Amino acid sequence: MNPIRVMVVDDSVVVRKIVTDVLSADPDIEVVGTAVNGRIAVGKLEQLKPDLVTMDIEMPEMNGIEAVRAIRAARSRVPIIMFSTLTERGASATMDALSAGASDYVTKPANVGSVGQSMESVREQLIPKIKALTGRPVSMGPVRTAAAPPPPPPARPRSGPGKKPAVLVIGSSTGGPEALAKVLPQLPASLPVPVLLVQHMPPVFTRQFAQRLDRLCPLRVVEASDGTPLVPGTVHLAPGDHHLVVRGGARGLHTGLNQGPPENFCRPAVDPLFRSAVTAFDGAVLAVVLTGMGSDGRNGAGEIRAAGGTVLVQDQHTSVVWGMPGAISQAGYADEVLSLDRIPEAISRHLSGVAGNRTAAIAGSTR
Repeated sequence: MNPIRVMVVDDSVVVRKIVTDVLSADPDIEVVGTAVNGRIAVGKLEQLKPDLVTMDIEMPEMNGIEAVRAIRAARSRVPIIMFSTLTERGASATMDALSAGASDYVTKPANVGSVGQSMESVREQLIPKIKALTGRPVSMGPVRTAAAPPPPPPARPRSGPGKKPAVLVIGSSTGGPEALAKVLPQLPASLPVPVLLVQHMPPVFTRQFAQRLDRLCPLRVVEASDGTPLVPGTVHLAPGDHHLVVRGGARGLHTGLNQGPPENFCRPAVDPLFRSAVTAFDGAVLAVVLTGMGSDGRNGAGEIRAAGGTVLVQDQHTSVVWGMPGAISQAGYADEVLSLDRIPEAISRHLSGVAGNRTAAIAGSTR
């Protein structure tokens, strides 16, 4: 198999060298060129024909967001991974880049003066995403995790309909921000169940993302905080570096946050949310898993199915990376495998009997 051809775009000589050296050390990747700003990158695209582009955001002459727009305007579908700083401004710019058509992002090393540490950060973050976005096998690096939960029961064909959902739980990763920006705005404010959402994303970014979704959606979208009661029509987005779970207590069901060990190399992770929802809602769970690399959510989806809940996943054709939904589908845990544009209708259909007088409103909002 030919190596993955990558073009590195960054105005910093130091960052270009770090990224180029890290990528060139991987036998599956070839750096075919570099550019110091977006204008030069757009000009080199046809000549170099890269399989993927890494793109800085802040550059002279043409910044990364403008370059992404120019590349997509030329009808190029080459995957683009943004390099972003872990700041409010960097997070906001990254959201803009994803809206413009970027495929994913990684955070820049905090201290480029420490070359060894910076190279390791780039290696761990960037190489798996390059391989996933170009359809190559991905081997995740060693990460300290909790003991693996027991595997869910073997998949069995459902006999009869599942339980009526009392909660909607959603998991997504690579490609998820744009997928969610298409699905959630089609759900009405009168949605009859609470929503809990895990998108693999670092701190700062989740706050910006929740605010952006809240502006787009009839639903209320918030970055989850610990101990918030669950009420219909509110979406709780897991904050970066915290697992989001459902907890019970004297006040009823509410959100819980913890910094337990990463699961599936992630914190927040989808599996802890799914497991807790099964317990809290006695299996009356509607789960949706959208585009993303890895297999986070697979075991949790198995537990939801075994408890009588329902699992919907995005199909391969409309996923940026068919890792998470593909793992669930291949394990036999998916009730439906749907294109992205059909998922809002499917959610509404499964919730249609939950609040009888809201059925028409829900169905009408997704047409």
